[in-house]
This record gives sequence, C-alpha cells and structure tokens, in this order.
Amino acid sequence: MTDTAAHSRLVTDAVDTDSLATSAAALLDGVVELRRAIHVHPELGLHLPRTQEAVLDALGPLGLEVRTGDGLSSVVADLDTGRDGPTVLLRGDMDALPMPEDTGLEFSSEVEGRMHACGHDAHTSMLVGAARLLHDRRDSLRGRIRFMFQPGEEGSGGAAIMISEGVLDGVDAAFALHVAPNLRAGDLALRAGPMLAATDDFLIRVHGRGGHASTPQWATDPVPVAAEIVIALQTMVTRTVDAFNPAVLTVGRLEAGTVENVIPESAEMAGTLRTVDESVRRSTRDRIATVAEGIASAHGCTATVEVTEGYPVTVNHEGLTDFVHATAEAVLGRGHVFEMPAPVMGAEDFSYVGQEVPAVMAFLGVCPPSNPDPFAAPACHSNRMVLHEEAMATGIALHAAVATGLLSGGVELLGDGNA
Repeated sequence: MTDTAAHSRLVTDAVDTDSLATSAAALLDGVVELRRAIHVHPELGLHLPRTQEAVLDALGPLGLEVRTGDGLSSVVADLDTGRDGPTVLLRGDMDALPMPEDTGLEFSSEVEGRMHACGHDAHTSMLVGAARLLHDRRDSLRGRIRFMFQPGEEGSGGAAIMISEGVLDGVDAAFALHVAPNLRAGDLALRAGPMLAATDDFLIRVHGRGGHASTPQWATDPVPVAAEIVIALQTMVTRTVDAFNPAVLTVGRLEAGTVENVIPESAEMAGTLRTVDESVRRSTRDRIATVAEGIASAHGCTATVEVTEGYPVTVNHEGLTDFVHATAEAVLGRGHVFEMPAPVMGAEDFSYVGQEVPAVMAFLGVCPPSNPDPFAAPACHSNRMVLHEEAMATGIALHAAVATGLLSGGVELLGDGNA
C-alpha cells in the first residue's frame, strides 16, 4: 500500500499549484488556437503529417530534444533540466476518427468523413501547453520530462509502436489525461487498478444453402440462425460472467442477402468484446465460438469465428494514482476529484505504457457549462461532441503539477505494486 498522506505533503511542499494555474491560464489562447487548427484538419491512423508539423512548429521555440518516429508520424520531445533526477513521461494522442462532424462549430472539420470526436486535438494541444509551461520553470526542476505525441490510438496501436522505437527508455512514471465531455468542467475522475477495458473484435460467418424465399424447405437459411446467435451471445454473457467482473459484448454489424425474395448462402456479423480481467477475457472469447458453432450446427449450418485481439486492460498504478489524486486536489480543490466506482468499458492503447512503467490515465471534465446535465451531453465518438475549451487550462496545469511533483520526490514514493 502507498502512503497517501506522504503524497499530499509532497505535493503541498513541492508544487506551487496557484502559480501553475495562473501560468496555464495565460497560455490558454495559444493552446486554443492550436487545438482549432488541428480540429479543422483531422488526420487518421499512424501517419499524421500535418498534425506532426503543427506540433513540431509549436515546440520549435522551446529548444527541446526532439525526435520523430520511423513507423509512424510521432513526436517525442525531452525537456532535460541538466540535473540528475527521474524521467517522467506525459502523453497526448493526435489522431481523429473516420466519421462526419455535425457540431456546427466555426472551426468544424474541413475533411469530409473525418472528425476529432474523441478530444485528441485537445490532448495534443494541452500537452504542448504543458511543455511551454514546464520549459519556463526548467531551472527549478531536476530530471527529465518526456512529451509523447502519439498517432494511431484509435485502433492502430500507435503506443506499442512508439514503445518499440524507445519512447519508454529510461522512463520512471507516465501520466495521461483523457477529456470527458460527460464530466463537469473542472472535475477529474480516476481510479486505481483497471481503469479501461481490454477490447477484442470478432467476426462470425454463418454458412447455409441459398434458395428461393417461397421454398425455405429446399434451402438452409442462415439469416434466422445468425439472429439466434446474436441473442444467444447476449445471454451467454449474462449467464456465465460475474456481474462484478464485467464483460460487454456488442454485435455492431449484421449483414445478409441481396434481395428480398432470395435466401442467401451466408450471413455475417461483427462485434466487440470488452473485459477488465484476463481470465474472463479468454473464457468469453472461447464461448463466442462455442455458441456460434453450436447454434449453427443445430440448424444444419456451419459457422466460422475469427477473433482479433485488441488493446489490453488499462491498469492505473496504485501508488501513482494516489499521487495524482493528491496533486489534482491541490490544483482543483477538494470536491472536484472523484474516485470512479468501476472501470470504463472503452479501451485505450495507453494500456501498453502501463504494462511497462507505473502509469495513470485520468478523465478531465470538459462538459460545456451551457449544458446543465453532463450525462445528457454528446459523448466521445459522437458526431456532435464538443468541449469547453477553457477546461484545457486545467489540463495544462495538471500535467505540469504531476510532472513537477514526481520530479521533486514523488517517484520515490510510488512503490512497486499495482492495485
């Protein structure tokens, strides 16, 4: 277990949170300008040349040690104080989503079918702001701060590629923020242990025998079989998985046939499985095949099942979570930092970072004050998702406060264990 009181004392002694908040607010206009420039021109996947160039231009005046990726358009920038100390990594992802934007913002996406609907434009811009703020305070710091600007979070596993290219070499602890449009602006939410789920994708093809819709007895119809499999998969989860160790299974696509009076030869469905425990993950993946193959066989069809392994569980290090909690309370004030009762069933490739070094991801509230009910606000991955840009100043200050505190002795308090 960790000493939460010791974390609080260290933060109080080492981090001038009022000064950090004032400095972050002074940087906000430039950070908003950068965020909007990135938002207008969203890029997908691992190769984001325009976004990379914007980040490099923004970091250029700071004189940091900068390198770019080989297998992706990443940016890694080191602020080396020249004095012995730990290395702390701060991460921001940069890629957008392949979806339309319907926000009506004056800086809406100009690229058809692409949108920054998960806040990565804000993550990137806040991290640039933190780099500027910490650079101004480098003479009071010891050690190194590494800024990790990462492409390819939305399904491409950019974090794993950056790790293979050395982004974690020498790193002692890592921290990341993710905006939360369903959390009140100025609040922070986090938890120790499993923070976000593992995700796996599955594809099921049901093979029957085609024929005329008027004579189903002369065919083997795969459509009702596929429909039965969809329902059975939901029942399988609720009847075999502990409700307190959850799994969420969703069939997001179901396709069959070409015309209304033809029984097709096959039907196909695709979906995702989300879990927060590795044993539940393995057993539930196995049961997907058991259910699909068994139901297909019972109706004279066959089924093939393909499972593609996705991101692992994002696990927040217990000691570092306590430290971030204490730091956030110092920055935001008591009553604005919340311990989440359960993991979020979304997935994040920051999980790969947490497998290698003590790491924490926290959710930063960005719900616009004009929306009195954050739970009714458009969520991440919505075509109408917006955020309160002033909350980005809070994110800048949190990045800077966590890094400052860790360089001032926080790393030594972390211990070795995860929750």
